[in-house]
Amino acid sequence: MPSIEQLRSLLSRCKIVAVVGISEQWHRPSYFVGKYLLEHGFQVVPVNPRYAEVLGQRCYPDLLSIPFAVDMVDVFRRSEEMVPIAEQAAAIGAKVFWQQLGLCNQTAADYVAARGLDSVMDRCVKIEHARLFGGLNWMGVNTGMISAKRPKQLPY
Repeated sequence: MPSIEQLRSLLSRCKIVAVVGISEQWHRPSYFVGKYLLEHGFQVVPVNPRYAEVLGQRCYPDLLSIPFAVDMVDVFRRSEEMVPIAEQAAAIGAKVFWQQLGLCNQTAADYVAARGLDSVMDRCVKIEHARLFGGLNWMGVNTGMISAKRPKQLPY
């Protein structure tokens, strides 16, 4: 599990993010993460063979089809599909292999680590970026509008 300092470093130096399994459906977590990253200065590279374009960006069928370098591979696929994606991430020279929230394939993590990639499992890129760089209020989270604290009674 990476430390806060390691996560901050990864998110600071990785500016080109391939989002594997991204959906063009606005209500899917992969779409929301891609949109968040775009709006926070990242270059998002959608990877899904179903689409030609997502979020206004050209979509590639797999990582090996991307004709330029990618810093991070952020994966929204089932855990049992991780190893082939990890192999592609290493083959294209990515620096970070990130398994999204709820995804933990240790074999894939070990594979990329043995090839020099940083590995993150069971964490959300959007949540971690917002937590570490002050964006938790984006889209209404932690705005202070709703509180569990009882208001103070003013003496009259």
